[in-house]
Amino acid sequence: QVQLVESGGGLVQAGGPLRLSCAASGRTFSSAALSWFRQAPGKEREFGSAIRWSDGNTYYAGSVKGRFTISRDNAKNTIYLQMNNLKPEDTAVYYCAAYSVYSGGTYYASPKSADYWGQGTQVTVSS
Repeated sequence: QVQLVESGGGLVQAGGPLRLSCAASGRTFSSAALSWFRQAPGKEREFGSAIRWSDGNTYYAGSVKGRFTISRDNAKNTIYLQMNNLKPEDTAVYYCAAYSVYSGGTYYASPKSADYWGQGTQVTVSS
């Protein structure tokens, strides 16, 4: 079992930065990857970024590439999402997800393939 707790959300003006954290506890050694997703009202949950736990390889959706940076602190079993140059369209609830095993292809970008989810943290970007 893996527990995920997100934090760091809030209200920020367009163009500003924000950093999210996702603290993992439990059987983190078995996690293949940790990902960030977001869901805006009335929209489907969409992939944002992922980091592979074994080697730290990172992956980004086109909509956030160049503005968001995912990183990890192995000692704290925590991943971070540094978000810069935020836009109003980044407004959403941001979720952390954990994948227990590698399942091929871009498994880390599939909400259906995730094994564990955090409760989410709201990010609101004002124009």
